[in-house]
Amino acid sequence: MRTYEKIETIYARDIEGTKKLMPGVFRNPTVQFLKDNYWVWTEKVDGTNIRVYWDGHGLSYGGRTERASIPAPLVNKLNEYFGTEESAQMFEQMFGDKEVILFGEGFGKGIQAAGKHYNADGVDFILFDLLIGDNYQPRESVEECARAFGLKVVPIVGGGTLENAVEYVKEHHKSILGDLPMEGVVCRPRIELRDRSGNRVIVKIKWEDLRHFATLS
Repeated sequence: MRTYEKIETIYARDIEGTKKLMPGVFRNPTVQFLKDNYWVWTEKVDGTNIRVYWDGHGLSYGGRTERASIPAPLVNKLNEYFGTEESAQMFEQMFGDKEVILFGEGFGKGIQAAGKHYNADGVDFILFDLLIGDNYQPRESVEECARAFGLKVVPIVGGGTLENAVEYVKEHHKSILGDLPMEGVVCRPRIELRDRSGNRVIVKIKWEDLRHFATLS
């Protein structure tokens, strides 16, 4: 089963001194070229990466890697969403024999230190990407898939340039999903793009990386 591509941090780190991010020094020249375009920002959820794989005939689950284990309460939650005959028919109806991966985050009680602040009583799964074949689908298709299976989808928290997004994260907003500060945002162009190496154009901006600079602003 294909794994989810690693999302790069927006800026490079100082490799010889503080190891902190260097604002304005972009890791990817394509991201730098596009920095003043309009980017969509979604909340970054502090959980565990989950893959829901439809191979055209049957369903399976995976963590971030093939060796990653999924906590039992989360497996039970995934089975509530996807383990019924009705869900299998929904996959057949929506995707036929195409290979499809629903990428999402498992979060809640017992998952990361922040989990209890999202949900102190249980766990849940939230969708953030939909891959059909080799093509990541637009936000509209992700939302349609979430509605079909009764899933949450990562909330859009804003949009604008990458500088706008950095300033937004520095303000350390409250999470839309729980009683805790937002971990950060994931930023994507309005349309799916790849750089010259074939990598997705997508970046993350985390509060923890910017907190030092936020205190100086």
